[in-house]
Amino acid sequence: MSTFFGSVWWLMVTLGLLVTFHEFGHYWVARRCGVKVLRFSVGFGRAIWSRIGRDGTEYRIAAIPLGGYVKMLDAREGEVPEDEKDREFTGKSVWKRIAIVAAGPGFNFIFAIAAFWLMFVIGKPDSPPIIAAPPAHTLAASAGFQAGDRMLAIDGQKVVTWSGAMDAISNDALLHQAANIRVRSHDGSTRELNLALNTLPVANGVAKAFPLIGLKPGGIPAVVDHVEPGSAAARAGLKPGDHILAVDGHSVRTFEDVGSLTQKAMLSASSVTLRVRHDGVARSIELSPHKTTAADGSSRWIIGIYARRETATLRYGPISAVGHAFRTTWDKTATSVEMIGRMLTGQTSTRNLSGVITIARVANTSAQMGLSWFLGFLGLISLSLAIVNLLPIPILDGGHLLYYLIELAKGSPVSERSMVAGQFVGLALLSCLIGLALYNDILGLIT
Repeated sequence: MSTFFGSVWWLMVTLGLLVTFHEFGHYWVARRCGVKVLRFSVGFGRAIWSRIGRDGTEYRIAAIPLGGYVKMLDAREGEVPEDEKDREFTGKSVWKRIAIVAAGPGFNFIFAIAAFWLMFVIGKPDSPPIIAAPPAHTLAASAGFQAGDRMLAIDGQKVVTWSGAMDAISNDALLHQAANIRVRSHDGSTRELNLALNTLPVANGVAKAFPLIGLKPGGIPAVVDHVEPGSAAARAGLKPGDHILAVDGHSVRTFEDVGSLTQKAMLSASSVTLRVRHDGVARSIELSPHKTTAADGSSRWIIGIYARRETATLRYGPISAVGHAFRTTWDKTATSVEMIGRMLTGQTSTRNLSGVITIARVANTSAQMGLSWFLGFLGLISLSLAIVNLLPIPILDGGHLLYYLIELAKGSPVSERSMVAGQFVGLALLSCLIGLALYNDILGLIT
């Protein structure tokens, strides 16, 4: 499946699933509050399948699978038969109307918790939080990061995977605050580093900030996993488990150093000397690398060893995963709400606002990475859908909740004229948000 069609497909799956679950929340609570539901539609547009249930609700699947909607019996949309007035939406108490409207975002929060829980139970395969040598003049280089450093904790929170570390750093970058990071060097010593994310340009989004930060995965320990038969390494006696300490007297921090130091040494020599340690015993080995030429004409000296690649899986038991799912939901929600507040005050760039194109691209990428990654993505999008819907913008759930809170305060419903005016304002605000998100998406594709 091509990237384009894969992105379109997984976008439909994502929005179809999450919006349908959102609408199911409205439907389920409305039924419990005694409101008649006329239609529950998965998708929009012309119906391609429908049936009338015993409860009188029309259940349908529509042609455009990007969401869904619930239509309730509502006096504002036409005459209501006398015998059904007790099942009409606007006739219910304000508290029941609040419950019905809030149920959509509430179900999105429930979905997010469930998705994170299942992600933790299945286990999320990842890379360890070990960094490659940071480029000069980046924040990581200025902070003192070195190749092979393993990040242990960020702002006091333990990290065990690369994506977990990047999530924490992204949150600090979004909030424009420095990150305190504890790392362990290749020699086993630990130290505290301060990553000055608060000095990043506010106008840039997080995507543009990462090249300035300079943290990239790498720093694979210089431990031999296996030796290619007949290679220079095999002839010299290198064995799996050997830890390479130096090449021609130059200290080695990571497996990448072995290759780069070997290339430099072979510019003026015919052999290299490796200092290796195995089971606590150090020895020196001299070998003559083999020169290979690639299809593009470039050449490289090959020793014939392969790295021992470490993996990291984020997994918890079913009981422990419950607490982690709730904590993740809370942390992501708090960060999102704070980021919205900072965008409104100009403390954070609106470039961090993403739209449907970015959702489609990330949906496709996460789906290709496996079920646990896709579940984590669904949890994040479900949270975003809940938070956006709770914004006090007319035509969104949050706007309706605002009307009902005003009704509680003044003792009578908001006037029809005020509601109509609010709908126009809400539509304008929502159009601006969607337009800005789409602009950021297109700009991201171009740059």
